[in-house]
Amino acid sequence: MVIHGDKALVARVLAGDQAAFDELFQQYFDRLYRFALARLRNDPDTAEDVVQQTLCKAMEKLRSYRGEAALFTWLCQICRNVITDGYRARERESQRSVPFEDSAEIRTALELLGAPDMDDPQRAAQRGEVGRMVQLILDHLPGHYGDVLEWKYVQGLSVNEIAERLNTGPKAAESLLTRAREAFREGFASLGGVSSIMGNES
Repeated sequence: MVIHGDKALVARVLAGDQAAFDELFQQYFDRLYRFALARLRNDPDTAEDVVQQTLCKAMEKLRSYRGEAALFTWLCQICRNVITDGYRARERESQRSVPFEDSAEIRTALELLGAPDMDDPQRAAQRGEVGRMVQLILDHLPGHYGDVLEWKYVQGLSVNEIAERLNTGPKAAESLLTRAREAFREGFASLGGVSSIMGNES
């Protein structure tokens, strides 16, 4: 019987049998991947991450497997929970986060890179400091992150135009831009933001 074989495999894994662990991984990874992929809008990277989390959680809970259902059914339930938890976490994060374009401080800071000199020397000096801080962050971002942010927020290029410069598709360009925004947000926060230089007037 399948369940009897599943219980035997689990017992071997719990006993520390490395070959049994490898067998479990090889037997179920691809099946769980297909299961997750169908529930994640065919997002391969997220599906792979979900399966890895599923197997890690399964190892933690393996002693609770009693064999009432097939091992794959038991693993699928864990996989569903991982997917659900991921959606909930992303929803909570989206509710907490201020969209990049809606953050006046970040938008202003990026726009300063192309701003003309101001008549007020003190304010011009302050804004120059902000511009240098922004440029420092951009210069230290990985890959094309700094480039795509300058193209988008300083030069005003569209996602399609950025995609052309990168010789890639719009979806890939938008994905890169999203990662670049998050990296810039983290760097910007670590340096204290515009307010650390200009105070509340910015």
